[in-house]
Amino acid sequence: MSGKPDRDIERGYSNAQFVAKLRRMADAIESGDRFEIQIGGERIYVPASARFTVEHERSGGEEEIEFQVKWKVGDAA
Repeated sequence: MSGKPDRDIERGYSNAQFVAKLRRMADAIESGDRFEIQIGGERIYVPASARFTVEHERSGGEEEIEFQVKWKVGDAA
């Protein structure tokens, strides 16, 4: 256990901000480096060993695509 409290934060971004974050993440993935991002005031370090999935949901007249990045706490950064 990491000792950090559980979190569930969703944050909206402008198109330009979202594109910049995706570009930085894609560059890190492509070069095999960890990805760093700040969300809700906390800096998150995503290890190069993270798993990536894309999820599609449809319900109540809405559709959603989620790009998910998952890793175990303690994975090599």
